[in-house]
Amino acid sequence: MVMNERRYLFHLIDEGEHQQQDFKYKVTDAPKLAKSVSAFANTDGGRLLIGVRDDGHLSGVRSEEEIYMMHAAAYRYCRPSASIKFDTYVVDGRTIVVATVPPAEKKPVCAVDEEGRARAYIRIADENIVATPVHLAIWREQSASSGALTVYSEAESKLIGAMASSPRQTLNQIVRRSRLPRRKVIAMLARFVRYELVACEFADHQFFFSLK
Repeated sequence: MVMNERRYLFHLIDEGEHQQQDFKYKVTDAPKLAKSVSAFANTDGGRLLIGVRDDGHLSGVRSEEEIYMMHAAAYRYCRPSASIKFDTYVVDGRTIVVATVPPAEKKPVCAVDEEGRARAYIRIADENIVATPVHLAIWREQSASSGALTVYSEAESKLIGAMASSPRQTLNQIVRRSRLPRRKVIAMLARFVRYELVACEFADHQFFFSLK
């Protein structure tokens, strides 16, 4: 059983950090850890391997305080509290905790900092990225009742025309070119993403939108 656990843990480590896995050398800051929990919950779910260095070497969980902060990250510093499962493995004399976060049924799950400010994160590759207003609108759209998008309003047609002028654009560029209110552009982009009319892509540290 011990050998199976060791093999399983090193199998995970061999995968490296990716969209559904992150390594944490140690836990010193519950609000910071909550960002990772938020990002996994708002995207495809994932695992935090706590007590594992970035290079894959085992450091181990060293104190009860770290375990307390893991729970605090999910239950105190996430709003609403995130679902999370903790599994403990002892390998080569070191305690490793695998925290598994499923995708949230209702998004967003926000990470709350020490000043009480709540922000939602998403996971892209091996990074936790602050969700944009468009992502927040997309989640609102997803929780709304579904209905076919068959007729475009005048504003929607204007937005499509502005987006057709360039292969991909940032939110700010679309707002400028369409000359529509920012809040309306955000709502329409979210609706178009929901109906797979618009693609959202992260590149060069920013989000771009393009017609499909």
